[in-house]
Amino acid sequence: MGFIAARRAEKTAESEFDAFEIVAAQVVDVIATAGVVLDLDNNVVRASPGAIQFGLVQNRRLIHAALVNLADRAKESSGAVQEDVLLETGLRKDQIFVHARAARFGERYVMLLVDDRTESRKLEETRRDFVANVSHELKTPIGAIGLLAEAIAGATDDPEMVEKFTESLQKEALRLGNLVQELIQLSRVQGAKLSETSSEVDLAAVISDAVERNQLVAEQHNIKLAANATPGTKIFADYEMLVTAVRNLIENAIVYSEQHSQVGVGLRVIDSVAEITVTDSGIGIPESEQERIFERFYRVDPSRSRETGGTGLGSSIVKHAAANHRGEVKIFSKEGVGSTFTLRLPIDNQGA
Repeated sequence: MGFIAARRAEKTAESEFDAFEIVAAQVVDVIATAGVVLDLDNNVVRASPGAIQFGLVQNRRLIHAALVNLADRAKESSGAVQEDVLLETGLRKDQIFVHARAARFGERYVMLLVDDRTESRKLEETRRDFVANVSHELKTPIGAIGLLAEAIAGATDDPEMVEKFTESLQKEALRLGNLVQELIQLSRVQGAKLSETSSEVDLAAVISDAVERNQLVAEQHNIKLAANATPGTKIFADYEMLVTAVRNLIENAIVYSEQHSQVGVGLRVIDSVAEITVTDSGIGIPESEQERIFERFYRVDPSRSRETGGTGLGSSIVKHAAANHRGEVKIFSKEGVGSTFTLRLPIDNQGA
C-alpha cells in the first residue's frame, strides 16, 4: 500500500507540475507586454511574441545579462524586483529602454515582464529639450529689454540716445511677443482635437486669408504676393489652423527673399490630394539642412532671423498642422534659386 500511495503522490505532483506550466504559458501568451517564464536554471519555458520581437530570447536562453541578473535576484526575493534597463537589440544594435519586473511564479519558475518605454523616454527627452530651448529663447529678449530699460533710465539727458534705445526696446518687445504667440500656436496644434474644431473649409479662402495677413510684412520687405487659387476645393479641417500654417509658409518666404522679388501661392488637386504651394526666389536652403528645417527653433540663417524677429517655430507649426489633417509638408530648394514648400492635404479626410 505504501508503494501505491507513493506512486499516486508522484503522479499527482507531475499533474500539478504540468498544469502549472500550462497556466504559465497561457499567462505569457495573453499579456500585452513582452513576457518570459524561466525555470530555476534560467532556461526559457515560455516566451511571448513581444519577447521574441524585442530579441530577448535566443536558443531558449535570455541573452541580456541585465535581465538574467534581475531573474536571479527574483529567486532570492519574497516579492517582485524591478529595474529600468537599456538594452541593445537586433543586427544594428538598436537601443531600447525598458522597465523590467521579475518575480517567483510558484516553486519552480520565475516570471519576467518587460515594458518598452523607448517612446515615452524619447518624449520626455524631447520635452526637456523643448523647455531648455524655450528658456534660452526667452532669456535673450527679456535680458535685452532689461538692459535697454536701464540704458534709457541712464540717458534721460540725451534725447537722441533715448530715442535709439527706445526703438531697440520696441524691437525686442515685438520679438518677445512673436515668440510667445508662436509658442501658443505650437501648443494649440500639438494638442488639437480636430473632431471638435473642424468644419468644411474652402482652401481658396484659407489662402486668401493667409495672404491678406501677410500683406503688411510683404510691403515692408518690398515683396509682391501673387496668389492663384480657384474656389471650390473643400476639405474637412480646422480653418484657423490651416490659415496659420499657410501664413507661416508665406511669411518665411517673404523673410528669406530679396527685396523687389515675388512670392507665389498656388492651389492644385492631384489624385484626391490638395496641394498648396508657396514659392519664393530667395536665398534657398542647403541640402544638408533641409531635413532639419521643421525642427523647433531651427533657423537656416540665424542672423537674418535676429533682424526679422523670426522664432524658428513657424515651420514646426506647419508640420504639426499638416500631420493633424493626415497630410504632409514637402520642400524643394536650391541655394541661390529659391524654395517651394508644398502643403499636401487629402481631400477625403472626413475621418481625420
